[in-house]
Amino acid sequence: MSTTTIILIAVGLSLDAFAVAIAASVMLGTVTGRQVFRLGFHFGLFQALMPVIGWVGGRTLSPVMHGWDHWVAFGLLTFVGLKVIREALGGDEFRATRGDPTRGVSLLMLSVATSIDAFAVGLSFAMLGVVIWYPAVVIGCTTGAITAAGMLIGDRLGARFGKRLGILGGLVLLAIGVKILVEHLWS
Repeated sequence: MSTTTIILIAVGLSLDAFAVAIAASVMLGTVTGRQVFRLGFHFGLFQALMPVIGWVGGRTLSPVMHGWDHWVAFGLLTFVGLKVIREALGGDEFRATRGDPTRGVSLLMLSVATSIDAFAVGLSFAMLGVVIWYPAVVIGCTTGAITAAGMLIGDRLGARFGKRLGILGGLVLLAIGVKILVEHLWS
Protein backbone atom coordinates (compact mmCIF):
# COMPACT_ATOMS: atom_id res chain seq x y z
CA MET A 1 0.00 0.00 0.00
CA SER A 2 1.42 3.38 -0.97
CA THR A 3 2.24 6.15 1.48
CA THR A 4 -0.24 8.40 -0.34
CA THR A 5 -3.05 5.88 0.23
CA ILE A 6 -2.11 5.54 3.90
CA ILE A 7 -2.12 9.33 4.33
CA LEU A 8 -5.52 9.59 2.62
CA ILE A 9 -6.89 6.89 4.94
CA ALA A 10 -5.40 8.72 7.93
CA VAL A 11 -7.00 12.01 6.88
CA GLY A 12 -10.34 10.32 6.24
CA LEU A 13 -10.28 8.67 9.65
CA SER A 14 -9.23 11.85 11.44
CA LEU A 15 -11.95 14.14 10.13
CA ASP A 16 -14.46 12.99 12.74
CA ALA A 17 -11.86 13.79 15.42
CA PHE A 18 -11.41 17.17 13.71
CA ALA A 19 -15.16 17.84 13.96
CA VAL A 20 -15.19 16.83 17.63
CA ALA A 21 -12.18 19.05 18.31
CA ILE A 22 -13.90 22.02 16.71
CA ALA A 23 -17.04 21.40 18.75
CA ALA A 24 -14.98 20.97 21.94
CA SER A 25 -13.17 24.26 21.37
CA VAL A 26 -16.45 26.03 20.69
CA MET A 27 -17.86 24.59 23.92
CA LEU A 28 -14.79 25.60 25.93
CA GLY A 29 -14.64 29.14 24.57
CA THR A 30 -11.03 29.84 25.50
CA VAL A 31 -8.73 26.94 24.69
CA THR A 32 -5.41 26.40 26.50
CA GLY A 33 -2.31 24.71 25.13
CA ARG A 34 -2.79 21.87 27.61
CA GLN A 35 -6.30 21.20 26.34
CA VAL A 36 -5.08 21.17 22.73
CA PHE A 37 -2.27 18.76 23.66
CA ARG A 38 -4.51 16.45 25.72
CA LEU A 39 -7.17 16.10 23.05
CA GLY A 40 -4.68 15.78 20.19
CA PHE A 41 -2.50 13.27 22.06
CA HIS A 42 -5.36 11.04 23.19
CA PHE A 43 -7.22 11.09 19.88
CA GLY A 44 -3.97 10.31 18.05
CA LEU A 45 -3.04 7.53 20.49
CA PHE A 46 -6.42 5.81 20.27
CA GLN A 47 -6.53 6.27 16.49
CA ALA A 48 -3.11 4.54 16.28
CA LEU A 49 -4.02 1.69 18.66
CA MET A 50 -7.37 0.74 17.14
CA PRO A 51 -6.04 -0.30 13.71
CA VAL A 52 -3.42 -2.42 15.49
CA ILE A 53 -6.16 -4.17 17.48
CA GLY A 54 -8.21 -4.67 14.30
CA TRP A 55 -5.13 -5.93 12.45
CA VAL A 56 -4.35 -8.50 15.15
CA GLY A 57 -7.92 -9.77 14.95
CA GLY A 58 -7.82 -9.79 11.17
CA ARG A 59 -4.53 -11.70 11.03
CA THR A 60 -6.17 -14.61 12.81
CA LEU A 61 -9.00 -14.63 10.24
CA SER A 62 -6.83 -13.89 7.18
CA PRO A 63 -5.98 -17.47 6.13
CA VAL A 64 -9.67 -18.32 6.06
CA MET A 65 -10.63 -15.24 4.05
CA HIS A 66 -7.77 -15.07 1.53
CA GLY A 67 -10.00 -15.50 -1.55
CA TRP A 68 -12.36 -12.66 -0.74
CA ASP A 69 -10.31 -10.32 1.45
CA HIS A 70 -10.59 -7.45 -1.04
CA TRP A 71 -14.38 -7.66 -0.80
CA VAL A 72 -14.14 -7.48 3.00
CA ALA A 73 -11.84 -4.43 2.79
CA PHE A 74 -14.19 -2.80 0.28
CA GLY A 75 -17.22 -3.56 2.47
CA LEU A 76 -15.61 -2.27 5.66
CA LEU A 77 -14.30 0.93 4.07
CA THR A 78 -17.67 1.50 2.39
CA PHE A 79 -19.44 0.99 5.72
CA VAL A 80 -17.08 3.37 7.52
CA GLY A 81 -17.25 5.95 4.71
CA LEU A 82 -21.06 5.90 4.63
CA LYS A 83 -21.16 6.11 8.44
CA VAL A 84 -18.93 9.20 8.40
CA ILE A 85 -21.10 10.81 5.70
CA ARG A 86 -24.31 9.96 7.58
CA GLU A 87 -22.95 11.44 10.80
CA ALA A 88 -21.87 14.59 8.97
CA LEU A 89 -25.30 15.00 7.41
CA GLY A 90 -27.09 14.18 10.67
CA GLY A 91 -25.18 16.69 12.77
CA ASP A 92 -24.49 14.16 15.55
CA GLU A 93 -20.76 14.84 15.57
CA PHE A 94 -20.54 15.93 19.19
CA ARG A 95 -22.88 16.19 22.14
CA ALA A 96 -21.73 18.82 24.59
CA THR A 97 -21.29 17.68 28.16
CA ARG A 98 -20.71 19.77 31.23
CA GLY A 99 -17.14 20.35 32.15
CA ASP A 100 -13.96 20.03 30.17
CA PRO A 101 -14.15 17.44 27.36
CA THR A 102 -10.35 17.20 27.38
CA ARG A 103 -10.31 15.57 30.83
CA GLY A 104 -11.43 12.39 32.54
CA VAL A 105 -14.20 10.12 31.38
CA SER A 106 -15.32 12.55 28.66
CA LEU A 107 -11.85 12.43 27.10
CA LEU A 108 -11.78 8.63 27.25
CA MET A 109 -15.24 8.27 25.72
CA LEU A 110 -14.51 10.75 22.92
CA SER A 111 -11.16 9.06 22.21
CA VAL A 112 -12.82 5.66 21.83
CA ALA A 113 -15.78 7.03 19.87
CA THR A 114 -13.62 8.81 17.31
CA SER A 115 -11.33 5.79 16.81
CA ILE A 116 -13.75 2.89 16.37
CA ASP A 117 -13.66 3.32 12.59
CA ALA A 118 -9.89 2.76 12.70
CA PHE A 119 -10.54 -0.75 14.05
CA ALA A 120 -12.33 -1.66 10.81
CA VAL A 121 -9.47 -0.19 8.79
CA GLY A 122 -6.97 -2.31 10.75
CA LEU A 123 -9.07 -5.38 10.02
CA SER A 124 -9.01 -4.45 6.33
CA PHE A 125 -5.23 -4.02 6.40
CA ALA A 126 -4.86 -7.52 7.86
CA MET A 127 -7.03 -8.99 5.11
CA LEU A 128 -4.87 -7.24 2.50
CA GLY A 129 -1.60 -8.37 4.08
CA VAL A 130 -0.50 -4.83 4.94
CA VAL A 131 2.00 -4.57 7.80
CA ILE A 132 0.28 -2.33 10.37
CA TRP A 133 3.09 -0.51 12.16
CA TYR A 134 3.83 2.25 9.66
CA PRO A 135 0.15 2.96 8.88
CA ALA A 136 -0.70 3.02 12.61
CA VAL A 137 1.97 5.64 13.29
CA VAL A 138 0.86 7.72 10.29
CA ILE A 139 -2.80 7.47 11.33
CA GLY A 140 -2.01 8.41 14.94
CA CYS A 141 0.25 11.36 14.08
CA THR A 142 -2.15 12.64 11.42
CA THR A 143 -5.08 12.44 13.81
CA GLY A 144 -3.14 14.16 16.59
CA ALA A 145 -2.14 17.02 14.29
CA ILE A 146 -5.60 17.39 12.73
CA THR A 147 -7.23 17.32 16.18
CA ALA A 148 -4.90 20.05 17.43
CA ALA A 149 -5.67 22.10 14.33
CA GLY A 150 -9.40 21.60 14.93
CA MET A 151 -9.06 22.85 18.48
CA LEU A 152 -7.15 25.92 17.32
CA ILE A 153 -9.46 26.71 14.43
CA GLY A 154 -12.54 26.32 16.60
CA ASP A 155 -15.85 27.92 15.92
CA ARG A 156 -14.85 30.04 12.88
CA LEU A 157 -14.35 27.10 10.55
CA GLY A 158 -16.71 24.69 12.31
CA ALA A 159 -19.83 26.74 11.83
CA ARG A 160 -19.23 27.04 8.09
CA PHE A 161 -17.53 23.85 6.94
CA GLY A 162 -17.88 21.14 9.62
CA LYS A 163 -20.43 19.04 7.72
CA ARG A 164 -18.62 19.40 4.42
CA LEU A 165 -15.37 18.15 5.94
CA GLY A 166 -17.14 15.10 7.35
CA ILE A 167 -18.66 14.35 3.96
CA LEU A 168 -15.25 14.74 2.31
CA GLY A 169 -13.69 12.30 4.79
CA GLY A 170 -16.39 9.73 4.07
CA LEU A 171 -15.95 10.12 0.32
CA VAL A 172 -12.19 9.62 0.66
CA LEU A 173 -12.76 6.33 2.53
CA LEU A 174 -15.29 5.21 -0.10
CA ALA A 175 -12.85 6.02 -2.91
CA ILE A 176 -10.08 4.03 -1.22
CA GLY A 177 -12.43 1.05 -0.83
CA VAL A 178 -13.29 1.18 -4.54
CA LYS A 179 -9.59 1.52 -5.41
CA ILE A 180 -8.72 -1.61 -3.39
CA LEU A 181 -11.53 -3.58 -5.01
CA VAL A 182 -10.61 -2.52 -8.54
CA GLU A 183 -6.89 -3.25 -8.00
CA HIS A 184 -7.63 -6.77 -6.76
CA LEU A 185 -10.17 -7.55 -9.47
CA TRP A 186 -7.81 -6.38 -12.22
CA SER A 187 -4.75 -8.21 -10.91
